[in-house]
Amino acid sequence: MQEKKKLAIEVDNVQKIYKLYDKPSDRMKEAFGFGKKTKHKLHYALKGVDMKIYQGETVGIIGTNGSGKSTILKIITGVLNPTSGRVLVNGRISALLELGAGFNMEYNGIENVYLNGTMMGFSEKEIEAKLPEILSFADIGDYVYQPVKTLSVGDVFFQAKCYHKFEEFKKMGKTIVFVSHDLSSISKYCDRVYLLNQGNILGEGSPKAMIDTYKRVLVGQYDGPESVGE
Repeated sequence: MQEKKKLAIEVDNVQKIYKLYDKPSDRMKEAFGFGKKTKHKLHYALKGVDMKIYQGETVGIIGTNGSGKSTILKIITGVLNPTSGRVLVNGRISALLELGAGFNMEYNGIENVYLNGTMMGFSEKEIEAKLPEILSFADIGDYVYQPVKTLSVGDVFFQAKCYHKFEEFKKMGKTIVFVSHDLSSISKYCDRVYLLNQGNILGEGSPKAMIDTYKRVLVGQYDGPESVGE
């Protein structure tokens, strides 16, 4: 009998709605109840999104700018709260939303290691034990003692090192949610892919099927649901 897959992340009917104002003063007027006319428009960044991600999977999320990719990732990692719906996470979760995200620009590298480690739930002793490996990976020498705002990182060699670490995580059986515009990397690393468009899920399935559908969306030729197979 095949062992049932265990859920790592479940996204259940998640909506994210923002209030948009034409100018900052409109926000203030509405907050203090000046006038009866509504000053905002509603923007639905996510419209009832459902996802199931199982332990050990690498799942990609793709879509055009404004499709809701970053929003759902931030909700999964707890950076944002949903307007409605829920997200269940089984285990410890950490996020790299973009290079430098979550850093205090005034702190130096060492201080940011301890800051982010604490936010992820590690004790000071655990962070101290991991510090040599972290510094070796960063490979910026004594610049780690400089404020982050003075550093410039992200060259092609460091990106290659990041992808190598990505592959290590996969081999270790970690669950990975990968949001990217890099379709070649999505195809290479992901087991399944969700395609988002304007806050809705258009499809879920193999990287090839979803990338093909995404390309049709880009050229305005998408006309309905796709199968999840190859």
